[in-house]
Amino acid sequence: MDCISGIVERITYVNEENGFSVIKIRSKGYSELVTVVGNMTTINVGSVLNLKGEWKQDSRFGKQFSAQECIEAIPATVAGIEKYLGSGLIKGIGPVYARKIVKKFKEETINIIEEETDRLIEVDGIGQKRIEMIKKTWQEQKEIKNVMLFLQGYGVSTAFAVKIYKTYGNESIKLVKENPFRLADDIWGIGFKTADQIARKLGFDPDSYERCRAGTIYILNQLANEGHCYSTREELVRLGQETLEVSGEKLTEVLARMVMDKSVILEGENAYYLPPFYYSEVGVAEKIIELTRQVTKFKSFPLAKVIEEIQHENNIQYDVVQKEAIEKAVSSKFMVLTGGPGTGKTTTTLAIIKVFEKMYAQVVLAAPTGRAAKRMSEATGMEAKTIHRLLEFKPPNGFQKKSENPLECDVLIIDETSMVDIILMYNLLKAVPLDSVVIFVGDVDQLPSVGPGNVLRDIIDSGVVNVVNLTRIFRQAQGSRIITNAHKINKGEFPNLKSDKKSDFFFMEANDLPKIVEQIKALCTQRLPGYYSVDPINDIQVITPMQRGEVGARNLNVVLQETLNRSTTIIYNGGVKYKLNDKVMQIKNNYDKNVFNGDIGRIAHIDLEDKQVKIMFDGLEIEYDVNELDEVVLAYATTVHKSQGSEYKIVVAPIVTQHYMMLQRNLLYTCVTRAKQVFVLIGSKKALAMAVKNNKVTERNTMLKERLSKKSD
Repeated sequence: MDCISGIVERITYVNEENGFSVIKIRSKGYSELVTVVGNMTTINVGSVLNLKGEWKQDSRFGKQFSAQECIEAIPATVAGIEKYLGSGLIKGIGPVYARKIVKKFKEETINIIEEETDRLIEVDGIGQKRIEMIKKTWQEQKEIKNVMLFLQGYGVSTAFAVKIYKTYGNESIKLVKENPFRLADDIWGIGFKTADQIARKLGFDPDSYERCRAGTIYILNQLANEGHCYSTREELVRLGQETLEVSGEKLTEVLARMVMDKSVILEGENAYYLPPFYYSEVGVAEKIIELTRQVTKFKSFPLAKVIEEIQHENNIQYDVVQKEAIEKAVSSKFMVLTGGPGTGKTTTTLAIIKVFEKMYAQVVLAAPTGRAAKRMSEATGMEAKTIHRLLEFKPPNGFQKKSENPLECDVLIIDETSMVDIILMYNLLKAVPLDSVVIFVGDVDQLPSVGPGNVLRDIIDSGVVNVVNLTRIFRQAQGSRIITNAHKINKGEFPNLKSDKKSDFFFMEANDLPKIVEQIKALCTQRLPGYYSVDPINDIQVITPMQRGEVGARNLNVVLQETLNRSTTIIYNGGVKYKLNDKVMQIKNNYDKNVFNGDIGRIAHIDLEDKQVKIMFDGLEIEYDVNELDEVVLAYATTVHKSQGSEYKIVVAPIVTQHYMMLQRNLLYTCVTRAKQVFVLIGSKKALAMAVKNNKVTERNTMLKERLSKKSD
C-alpha cells in the first residue's frame, strides 16, 4: 500500500450511517490539497494523519487517495496545534482562544492542556470557569477516542461514540461488550443492525435468545414506525428470518418465550403487541366508552336561544349541519367534528366554544404540534397549548397530568386530531375528568399520525361516538382553487390546472429533475417573494413526498440553504453544515428541552468557541450542544408527513414519477391543504394523475375500532 501523511485542512463530507468521509489534507511534496476518501469519522480539522491506502482516479472528482488505514498523531508544529485546537475539538476552545493559547505556550501547548491545565489562567480572557470546561472536555475526548477506537475495531461507524459516552460514561466499553443490543434501546440513532454487527464480532451466538429477542423488538418497532400497533406471527417470523437469518422454528420458540416473559403481549391467537402499544390501545377504548356512558351536565340548557344570541352578536348565520354540530357538542360526552378545507370547521368550533362559554363552562384547547396550537389560538382568540404542554410533561417523570391529577376543564377541544398517535392519545385521555365533554376536530382524509395507530379514523368508524361531517364548501371558499382542487383530489377527480394572475393554485409542467430544482430555486428566491412581497424563508415552504432523490427534501435543503442563506457563520456536525439564520426542524421529541418532533425554528446564535447553538422556536430560545445537532434538520424543504398540522402562506411542491412509491391521494390532498394563500405544483401531469388515482390507503394493524365496538356492545 501507498503511504502519505498530512494535516487535515477541510472535511468535505461525512456519512453518519457508515462513517465514509471525504477530506482534504495538506501533504508534504504535493502543491495542491490531496483528496482522501475512507472511514475517518474520528478526525478533526487540524488533525495530523498517517494514511495507508492506494491512489485512484475517480471519473467525476479526479485523483483521490483511498485510505485503508488511518492513524492520528498529535500535531507538532505551532500552526498545526492552533488549527487542531481551533477546530472545535475541545469545548471552550475555538479559533480565538486557540490563537491566544498557542501564542502563549507554543509547542508546549498540548502538554500544558494535558498536564498543567490550570496554567491556562495565564492566557488573557480565560477564567477558572472556562478552564474547568476545558479540563472536563479534554478528559471526555480521551475517553471518546477510546470508544471510537473500540467501535472501529468492530467495523462500526464511530459517529455514535459521543452519544455512547454521554449515555454510559467511562463504563461505555464494558457495557457494550456485555450486551451490545442495549445500544439499540438506549442510544437514539443506533438501530438493531449496528448493535448486531458489534455483537457478531464479539462472538455472540446468532441463535441466542438475547439476539432473537432484540431483533423481534426491533422489527415490531420498525412496524410501529410504519403505523402498526401489532404484527401477526406469520409476518414476524417472515421478517425475522430476513433480518436475523435464523429458522422459523427458532423464531416461533422465541415468540412463545417473549409472551411468557411479557416482552410482547399476545392478543387473541395472532396479534403480537409491544406492551406500550397494547396498553395504550386498550386504555383509549376503555376511556372513550367510560366517558360516553356518563350523562352530560349541559343537556338541559336552552340551546336554540343561545345560538340565536351568538348569531346576532357575531352577525353570522350557521347552516343546518353547523347547528347540528353545536347541538351534538352540547348533548354529547364525546364528539368528533370532521371536514375538509373551506367547510367551516373553524367557524363551527368557534361557535361551539361560544355556546359553552355562555354556559359558564371552562373550555381548554390543545393540538398535537406547536404550529397547530398557534393556529388554533389565532383562530379562536384563546390560549391553545400543545398536548405535551397541556399534560405538563416533565422529564424524567413523564406527564404530570393523569388520572390521579386530572385536567381542570369542563370541555376539552383537540384540533388536528388525525395527527395524534395511540400512545399520546392514551396519555391525553387518562388526564380527562369523567364529567368533561371531549370534542375532537380534524380532517379524517389527511394522512394518519406519523406514530402507530389510526386513532381518529378508528374512533369514527367504530360508530360509538357522535360524528358530524362537514361537507358543504362555503361560498367564500369556493373562489379558492386550493380548496376546490383539494376536494376534487379527495374525490378522485383530476384537479383544475387552469390559472391566471388572481389564482391561488398553479401548475408548472416539467419532467427534467435538474430543471425542476432550478425552477424551485427561482420560485423561492425571486418570483414568489417578488410578486407576493413575502419573506422567502418564513413564508415559503417547499413540501415534497420523499427525503431522498434530486427533488427530495435532503437535496433541496442543501440547494435552498446555499441560495437563501448568505450567512458566513457556520458550524458543522458530522459533515452537515448549519448556518446562522437557518430554518430548521426538530426531528426527535426532546422532553428536556421541551421541543418536539416537527417543531420549526430558526438558528438565532452560533457560539464557535463553546460549540453551542441557540435555536428560536415560537419565541422560545433553546440551547443545543454541537453534538446534539443531529436532532434538527434543515427545513427549507420538508416531507408531506412532517408538514402535517402546519399551514404556510405559500407552498411549492414537486411531483414526479420518481416518487411513485409515495404518490397517494391522501398524501397529495394533505400537501395541497397546507397552503394558505398560494400553492405551486411543479412536475408532470402523469405523476399527478398517479397520485389522484391511487386511493390505496396503507392499512394499519390496529384493533381500536374493534375494541370500541366490542366494549360498546
